[in-house]
Amino acid sequence: MEYRHLGRSGIRVSALSLGSWVTFHQQVDVDKAVEMMATAYDAGVNFFDNAQAYAKGKSEEVMGAALKKLGWRRSSYLVSTKFYWGMLESGILGINEKNTLNRKYLLEAIDGSLQRFGLEYVDLVYCHRPDPETPIEETVWAMHNIINSGKAFYWGTSEWSAMEVISAIEIAERHHLHKPVMEQPEYNLFHRERFEVEYARLFMDYGYGSTTWSPLASGLLTGKYVNGIPEGSRASLKKHEELAEKATNKDVLAKINKLGNVAEQMGVSLAQMSIAWLLKNPNVSSVILGASRVEQLRENLKAMEVIDKLTSEVMAKIEEAVK
Repeated sequence: MEYRHLGRSGIRVSALSLGSWVTFHQQVDVDKAVEMMATAYDAGVNFFDNAQAYAKGKSEEVMGAALKKLGWRRSSYLVSTKFYWGMLESGILGINEKNTLNRKYLLEAIDGSLQRFGLEYVDLVYCHRPDPETPIEETVWAMHNIINSGKAFYWGTSEWSAMEVISAIEIAERHHLHKPVMEQPEYNLFHRERFEVEYARLFMDYGYGSTTWSPLASGLLTGKYVNGIPEGSRASLKKHEELAEKATNKDVLAKINKLGNVAEQMGVSLAQMSIAWLLKNPNVSSVILGASRVEQLRENLKAMEVIDKLTSEVMAKIEEAVK
């Protein structure tokens, strides 16, 4: 495993990490979570990603129960969570409890997450989306207070615009507060514009770190949709109509076939090549893997062995396939 600094911060994260979105609680129970997290940890993974909104808090509970069973030394791993949507499982969320980054919500949310995890602190905490109705200064101060209280060590953003991130950094620097140090954006071979173009100055001028999600474009880059949508796959579910549309798009499928040919020539899987391609980007601190089966996780962890095979010639072939 390779370990990379989270931007210009002193903390280092494993180049590959394990996320819980969609899977924990919904597809992965505590026992399976123990198996998957142990597999990742044994491979050198030190970062496990979560969020308050995942399965309405149940994902944090599953991960927390798994960590208790695993009994790892607390300083040997990193856990994250994210706040914005709220997560009340039943009833109606109050006006100050959803789609917000106001001070009241954030300072209450961190306590709820820690209780569900059964931890005294998380290592990383993210503002899961920007909040256009709360002044960024209020959010920056609240996140600073969370860090100062010892309930988290670093904070960052997820799917914020570059302008919003820069505003938060400048406010923090002006008031000598803990500033955001990382972004969690979607990034894969089919979703590149924001990461490679909009965020370019963030990486160059501010040394912003990144923990990227959806490396396989919700399964498109595994090749499993080339011959249609399998029953039980994510694209077959009602709430994923957009994915189903992409999975049956002729242009998208043509690109996947071309990418599959490049991977086959290399003797690796399309998924492994797609993950390794992300890791070739020096602005990527960690790629968050998602998996519902331990066998799937083991295969994707092998992407670390593929990085050196991505020569300039192979990278050119990949570009040609997706352009």
